Amino acid sequence: MTARIQFPIDYIEPVFRPPSEAHSLILPVTNGCSWNKCTFCDMYTAPQKKFRARDEERVLEEIRQCGERLIVQRVFLADGDAMVLPTHRLLRILQAIREHMPEVHRVTSYCLPRNLRRKSVDELRQLREAGLKMLYVGAESGDDEVLQRVNKGETFESTAEALLKAREAGLKTSVMILNGLGGRSLSEQHAINSARLMNLTQPDYLSTLVVSFPRGLDRYREQFPDFQPLDQQELFVEMERFLSELALEDTVFRSDHASNYLVLKGVLGRDKERMLAQVRTAIERPDRAGLRAEWMRGL
Repeated sequence: MTARIQFPIDYIEPVFRPPSEAHSLILPVTNGCSWNKCTFCDMYTAPQKKFRARDEERVLEEIRQCGERLIVQRVFLADGDAMVLPTHRLLRILQAIREHMPEVHRVTSYCLPRNLRRKSVDELRQLREAGLKMLYVGAESGDDEVLQRVNKGETFESTAEALLKAREAGLKTSVMILNGLGGRSLSEQHAINSARLMNLTQPDYLSTLVVSFPRGLDRYREQFPDFQPLDQQELFVEMERFLSELALEDTVFRSDHASNYLVLKGVLGRDKERMLAQVRTAIERPDRAGLRAEWMRGL
């Protein structure tokens, strides 16, 4: 009888990662999210996902064992914000990855703007030189009123400062904006100010997801009592305004997450007019826009 080989990493479910990290080794260095107060997010609300830094020796041992048993080319540092860890600790983790998994050519992580701001540009450069290549930053919105209503704990200025600091350090950024986050009452300012934030910071990658509420709206409405979700056409109108306001030079844009009705892919600004035409078709002739059926969306 062949002995069953145990996977080297002890995961605490559920585990989340960006869509583009589907083929990466998910390496948890923290459990949960260090903020975990955003009213739109239920990712880390389960009792077992209470935030803590994982034991460093255990993480280093898992890296060593993965190096012995697996061929790994990409690593995603989980959970919600590995960058909350001190720089010296992150450097030891990155150095262990380089030592035990030499085939790895890219390490990435989710990142909260507040924890980016706590690190100096020099620290961020050290992390880049040690192998950290890209940060996924959930900006969600560039509008201060929307950010306050969803208890993000950030502002336009704080997010801009973080993204510009990462850029100065040579780290790539992939920024997420949530379509529909401001509801009907704040939709226009959400679109305009989110575009303004992107224009200022010029991220390498930009994606939009549709805000969703699989567990209902009660938690969300605690700070946003008059919130009214956008219907499908209103989501497209908001997207049209957002894209119209963007002035990006060379940003890879994706609106292909499972939550999106309309899949958009391109480089901004090269493909801006083409994608705007797609959105306008979805507004005016949704039957011709190739939209995802409701049952196909992952919320």
